[in-house]
Amino acid sequence: MADADQKPPSSDCLRAENYPNPTDSATPSLHEWVSGEIAARGGVPFPEYLDIVLYDKQRGYYAKSQDQVGREGDFYTSVSVGPMFGRLLARRFVKGWDDAGNPHTWRILEIGAHDGKLAADILSEIRAFRPDAWQALEYAIAEPLPRLRDSQEKRLAGLATKLRIVTDSTELADNPLPGFAFGNEILDALPFHLVEFSEASWRELHVCAAAGKLFMEPRSIVPASPLAARLDTLGRDFPEGYRTEIRTNFEGFLDGLSACLVDGTMLFTDYGYAAPEYYDRSRTTGTLRTFSSHKAAEDPLESPGEKDITAHVDFTDLTNAAESLGLRPTVFSHQGSYLTHLATPLILEGEIGDVKSIAQFQSLTHPAHLGAGFHAIEFSVQGDTPPHVAHRIALD
Repeated sequence: MADADQKPPSSDCLRAENYPNPTDSATPSLHEWVSGEIAARGGVPFPEYLDIVLYDKQRGYYAKSQDQVGREGDFYTSVSVGPMFGRLLARRFVKGWDDAGNPHTWRILEIGAHDGKLAADILSEIRAFRPDAWQALEYAIAEPLPRLRDSQEKRLAGLATKLRIVTDSTELADNPLPGFAFGNEILDALPFHLVEFSEASWRELHVCAAAGKLFMEPRSIVPASPLAARLDTLGRDFPEGYRTEIRTNFEGFLDGLSACLVDGTMLFTDYGYAAPEYYDRSRTTGTLRTFSSHKAAEDPLESPGEKDITAHVDFTDLTNAAESLGLRPTVFSHQGSYLTHLATPLILEGEIGDVKSIAQFQSLTHPAHLGAGFHAIEFSVQGDTPPHVAHRIALD
């Protein structure tokens, strides 16, 4: 979930022998706990390591506090810029409500709401400029981590009549509604496999532990597994030692969200590439990065539970997963052009004229800031948009 505008990893940063793992670099009890968990399992694939160090409900990176984002945290997001991002998304959501014929009840479902700041910005904007849409709205947040749920409830206490916080989106599936499911920098936070091409075949990297130290070990990939099937599509034309990341969880993630919507839209804003660029032969160490105090690093085993760990999004793979579920890609755009389109009515009405609003808008849209590194992608759920619209070409 970190800012994509960071220096990329060096060419040899992800070699297994370059993971020093000083035991004094993390809270000793936390490091010992992680090492013990992994040693007890005999090593784990990288997605399971991420589940432990990022999402454990008691000690994981995201569970410990809600202070990772912003100036005093580890990384920035578009939400950190100010309320402009939420204001513009609110306009997109209300337009969708209008296009659907103003149903008497509609839902916005946010995934990865963190401390609820973006939700507050969106809800405040809808209440201010479209009271009719506000009256019909249910704003849902799916949040499995108790500490973050508490933060969301506190921040959004004044908006509680419109709010529903659930631990999992499946709790909404018994009452699907028209509307939106969306996430800002949630796709890059989904766990991913690390794989290496060696001796004309792919191997999966597992995280192992011995004598209190963590290290990487390449292992054979389970035949006929989702990972094996995904790697078959990449082929074997890669240099020796080439490493990259593969997510096999897009389909399950999207399927759970689609069950909550009727004639709705999924919207994601994140950083990443289409497949040809993601798996370019020159990108020999992939896109994995860690973030702490706004500094990018390259060792995912250092200070486990104390740093964010992320990798870019393969938008082609995401789109293929969506289409396999019957979802239809309708928009794929740089964030700069996407938000500029949403902002056009506000600009014409003079509502982006003060210095602060202009500065926020420029940070969100300028290519040198967040405008080029981030993308927006939309999928129609049971809509009428042809599946191969012009924007789809950019994903092939």
